[in-house]
Amino acid sequence: MEIRQYISENDSRFMNELFSLIRIPSISAKPEHKADMLACANRWKELLIEAGVQRAEIMPSEGNPLVYAEYIISPELPTILIYAHYDVMPAEPLELWESNPFEPEIRDGRIYARGADDDKGQGFIQAKAFEYLIRHNLLKHNVKFIFEGEEEIGSPSLNAFLKEHRKLLKSDIILVSDTSMLGADLPSLTTGLRGLAYWEIEVTGPNRDLHSGHFGGAVANPLNVLCSMLSQVIDKDGRITIPHFYDDVEEVPAAEREMIAHIPFNETSYKAAIGVDELQGEKGYSTLERNSCRPSFDICGMWGGYTGEGSKTVLPSKAYAKVSCRLVAHQDHAKISQLFINYIQDIAPRSVKVKVTPMHGGQGYVCPIDLPAYKAAEAGFTKAFGKQPLAVRRGGSIPIIADFEEILGVKTILMGFGLESDAIHSPNENFQLDIFRKGIEAVVEFHQAFDTL
Repeated sequence: MEIRQYISENDSRFMNELFSLIRIPSISAKPEHKADMLACANRWKELLIEAGVQRAEIMPSEGNPLVYAEYIISPELPTILIYAHYDVMPAEPLELWESNPFEPEIRDGRIYARGADDDKGQGFIQAKAFEYLIRHNLLKHNVKFIFEGEEEIGSPSLNAFLKEHRKLLKSDIILVSDTSMLGADLPSLTTGLRGLAYWEIEVTGPNRDLHSGHFGGAVANPLNVLCSMLSQVIDKDGRITIPHFYDDVEEVPAAEREMIAHIPFNETSYKAAIGVDELQGEKGYSTLERNSCRPSFDICGMWGGYTGEGSKTVLPSKAYAKVSCRLVAHQDHAKISQLFINYIQDIAPRSVKVKVTPMHGGQGYVCPIDLPAYKAAEAGFTKAFGKQPLAVRRGGSIPIIADFEEILGVKTILMGFGLESDAIHSPNENFQLDIFRKGIEAVVEFHQAFDTL
């Protein structure tokens, strides 16, 4: 039976099974949902067993449990490890939802519910593709599954779990459906993710807030100093001035830059959508390159002094800022973090005391587009969507993808099917049914193409 016919004939069952997952409010950010996390892990275990795995179990971690499952044909054959997460974001603000976030509804060809896309819907795509291959005796390689319950809170337990279970998770490639496409009629594969480094800065001047009339002009104002220091981090060409910051920055290959140049992009619409009259960034790069495959520096927040109603002529004792860098492949977030700390301390005047505290960070990731498994994913998209997918790098960060490479020693194929209109993390999250069905077909074709490359 062809995959499209299989999806059509089993559509009602698929929806019932997916909805059984969605109805479980597996919100990892809220301790009161601890029991729901275990319930959702158990439901995934049941569904994977029904799909045809030989072994499935709930495995403990330092936090929420993980679901592990496998189908091993022969240890001599290649192995694909499929990753997904079963936890979801909180649904608030509830008043903005048009329906109960944990009671899925189908409206206008879309499933509306928290987790419909991120990541229960996309993880379900992987499970149903596997089911089809097993039931039609088409699987020619080993498959393992690892589904975690803490992705939405930064996967704090996953790193240790990977190190403890390296042998169990041994594979040749990792497959993840937790990213998005450029559009429903513009299929794409994510080939790069930026890393992240984040700090909080505290600048201390006088030992108390001072009268600006009595002391202004004679004593350093921590807010003025903080603004001055941060203004020096980026030069007139949009380059970050931290010494040695670019030492490990990978230049995007010419072939990939050419592919980026062919991505449909309307700058006028882009500016209008965010309400700005002009764009800016690093000289010599396009907007799509700047926000995906070049590093950036941003002030994420700044505060100090008097911010209440009316006026208060005060020279504040302290000033604060939260700042971040998006990093690219091969830039180590720990190294960049120390370089930034050194730089700020070097340019800080003696009139104030400056403390820089690293908050968190993660590595970037790049998947070579000549990787055989990438070619298999490309073939899957082409079959299901009728056109070859574009290779795109994304500006966001998924630190666990870099952890996979560092700890397990294998590359990840980011075969995601989300759309911007799916409103993940927001009220009225949804997943387009047509994309859901094409996703199953694309993953089936990926597995079959993988065996021929």
